[in-house]
Amino acid sequence: MGIILKQSFKNTISTYLGFGIGAINTLFLYTNFLTDQYYGLVAFLLSTANIMMPFMAFGVHNAIIKYYSSFKAKNSINGFLTLMLFLPLIFIIPVGIIGYFSYETIGSFLSRENSIVENYTWHIFILAIAMAYFEIFFAWTKVQMQTVFGNIMKEVFHRVAIMILLFAVYLNWLSIDEFIIGLVGVYVLRMLIMKLYAYTVRFPKFVFQLPNNLSSIFKYAVLMIIAGSVAMLILDIDKFMIGILIEDIEQVAYYSVAIFIATVIAVPQRAMHQIMMPLTAKYLNDNDLNALEDLYKRSSMTLLVVSGFIFLLIVLNINQLYLILPEEFTGGLFVVFIVSLAKLYDNSLGNNNAILFNSEYYKMVLYFGVFLAITAIVLNIIFIPRYGIEGSALATFLAIVFYNTVKILFVKRKFNIQPFSAESLKICLLIVVSVLVMYFWEFPFHPILNIALKSTLIGVLYFVSIYKLNVSEDVNEQIKRYLKF
Repeated sequence: MGIILKQSFKNTISTYLGFGIGAINTLFLYTNFLTDQYYGLVAFLLSTANIMMPFMAFGVHNAIIKYYSSFKAKNSINGFLTLMLFLPLIFIIPVGIIGYFSYETIGSFLSRENSIVENYTWHIFILAIAMAYFEIFFAWTKVQMQTVFGNIMKEVFHRVAIMILLFAVYLNWLSIDEFIIGLVGVYVLRMLIMKLYAYTVRFPKFVFQLPNNLSSIFKYAVLMIIAGSVAMLILDIDKFMIGILIEDIEQVAYYSVAIFIATVIAVPQRAMHQIMMPLTAKYLNDNDLNALEDLYKRSSMTLLVVSGFIFLLIVLNINQLYLILPEEFTGGLFVVFIVSLAKLYDNSLGNNNAILFNSEYYKMVLYFGVFLAITAIVLNIIFIPRYGIEGSALATFLAIVFYNTVKILFVKRKFNIQPFSAESLKICLLIVVSVLVMYFWEFPFHPILNIALKSTLIGVLYFVSIYKLNVSEDVNEQIKRYLKF
C-alpha cells in the first residue's frame, strides 16, 4: 500500500483543494453572479458533455490501463499507444458529421422544455471531446504510475479558471455568452496541457503496427464505451433528465448544489482510484490473487473510514450550511442525505470497479451497466414528475445501491473475495451512533463558527474512536504518523 498511500494522499489534497474551490464556485459564485436560469444551463451543458464523454473516448482510457502492462517489447508498446490516440476518431468524426447535418433536430430535442439550450448544442460536442482526450492523456500517465499532476489538472485547474471567469462576469468584463465560450475554452486548454505533460512522461513514437491482440483490445474498448459511461451516467443523468422533464431549468441549479455537497464524499475514492486502477490491472495480469485480495480489503477499509468521516461532516453540518446559502438553494436536504448515503456505500467497495474493469469478466460490466442505465432512467421518469428533485435523488440512490450490491456478489462468486469484515460493521455502527447523538445538537453561534467547532469536535471523537477500535492498520499508522508530526 506504500505507493497507493503516498500518491493517494497527494491526490486527496489536490482533490479537496479542487472541491474547496468548486464549493466556492457552486455554492456562492454561481448562485450570486449568474441568474438561476443560466446556472441551470451551465449545469445542463456540463452534465450532457459528461454523459457523452465515454463515447467520444471510445473506451480508450480504460483500454490503456488494462492492456498497457501486458506489452513488454518497446515496438509493441508504441504500436499500442499509437492505436489508442487515433481510435476515438472512429466515433468522433461520424458524430460530428451527423451533428452538422442534424443540428436543428438535435437542438430542438434538447430544448424541448427549455428553449435556452438550443443555441449551445455545439458547445456540448466540443466539451465532450475535450473531456474525452483529457482522460486518455491522463490514463497515459497513470500507467507510468504518475498520477499527481493529472489529478491536479482534473480537480483543480478548471475550477480555478472558472472562478476567474465568474469574477469576470461579475465585473462586467464578460457577457454570459462569452462566459460559456470561455468555459468551453478552459476544458480545451486543460486537455492540451495534459497532453503536453503526458508526452513529457512518455513521448509518443508513432508506430503504425497493429497489436496482435487487436480484436481483444477493440472489443474491450467498445464494451467500455457503455460500461465506462455508467459512472458518468449515474452521476449526470439525473441533472440531464431534470432539464428534460421539468419546465423550470432553475431546478437543475438547485439540484446541482445539493449533489455537489453530497459528492464531496467521493473525493477519497477518486484520489485513490487513480493509482488503484493500474495496480489492480498489474495484479490481474500477473495473476497475483493474494495481492489483489489484500488491496481489495485494505482499500475498502481505508475508504470506509475516511468517507464515513466526511459523511458525518456533511450530514451533521448541513442545516448550518443551508443558513448561509441563498434561500432558494436550501430545499435539497433530502437530496444531500440520500445521495451521501449512496456515495458512502459506493466508496466502501474499495477497488471493486478496478477488478471488474481489468479482469477477464469485464464484459459483465457491460450487462450490469446497461441494466443500471435502464433502471436509473426508468426510476427518474417515474419519480421526477411526482417528487421533483427529491424523486431524482431517490432514483439515484436505488440505482447505485442495487448496482453496487450486484458487483460485490459477482466478485465474490468469481474471485472468492469480498471487501467487508467485522471491522466494517464497527465503522458503520460508529457512524450511525454519531448521527443519532449529534444531529440535533448545535453551538449557539454564527453558522460558519458553528460548522468549524462542530467539525473539530466530530473529527476528534471519530478518529479517537477509530484508533481505539483498531479497525484499520493503515489508518492507525497514518494517525500515529501525523500525531508525531
